[in-house]
Amino acid sequence: MLRGDTQDRLSGWCRQALRFVFPVECIACGNSLGTDPVPFFCTACWENIRPLRQPACARCDQPFVSPAATTYTPDHQCQHCQERPPAFQRAWTLFPYLPPLREAICSFKYRGKHTLARPLARLMISALPSGIDIDMIVPVPLHPTRLRAREFNQSLLLADQLSRHLARPVSATNLVRITATDPQTTLTRQARLRNLRKAFAVRRPQDLTEKRILLVDDVFTTGTTLNECAKTLRKAGTGAVFALTLARTVDTGLVPDRLFAEQAARPLSAIAGC
Repeated sequence: MLRGDTQDRLSGWCRQALRFVFPVECIACGNSLGTDPVPFFCTACWENIRPLRQPACARCDQPFVSPAATTYTPDHQCQHCQERPPAFQRAWTLFPYLPPLREAICSFKYRGKHTLARPLARLMISALPSGIDIDMIVPVPLHPTRLRAREFNQSLLLADQLSRHLARPVSATNLVRITATDPQTTLTRQARLRNLRKAFAVRRPQDLTEKRILLVDDVFTTGTTLNECAKTLRKAGTGAVFALTLARTVDTGLVPDRLFAEQAARPLSAIAGC
């Protein structure tokens, strides 16, 4: 078996050779790629991907409008979490779902660019909060019909890379999706709740008893999917459930101005779209 760094070097050399014969343009900016290490993206665009660092809800990680929200109460929760506490104990949402990360996730998820799994997972690892204490990693599952159409589960590919970093096992087949629901992106919040009700099940509850679970997904929109997964796991007898997503859709008013300045040439009217 080749070590990861050796594989990266070999992959880089192969990409450079292919780009010399078949020029490739950056998905985000259209510039020709040369020795850029990330597939499909130039170094300049990739380095523009910055994590969310502003004060956020201590439960769901929703960014707050004002830093004053956590000045005196660091564990302050947003109104939604106070009124309807989610089934997960804590969620971490690492990056804003903005270009060029949005293009990377959409290319990875919908256009079969699965070679982006490793660089996207590295982004997650670079922004991981300290002190994550879990026993097992569980990717958000796809229904078999969608899995057959897509041919891979993007959450599982991310979870696999995180497993190597955190030295924790991945449970990829225990939490399953038993209902083929409509895509969440097309629905309102209330419709999302109805859409996912009883959509998940646990096959072998005894394997998860009292285990502290880290749910992994690519994008946090309303948190409905993660909440339903966490609810199913908790009913099956697990310990605390935590959630981790690469990106989060955010209102434009909550995005730092510097991020907009770096994306000045890009349309931001459809932050949640692909």
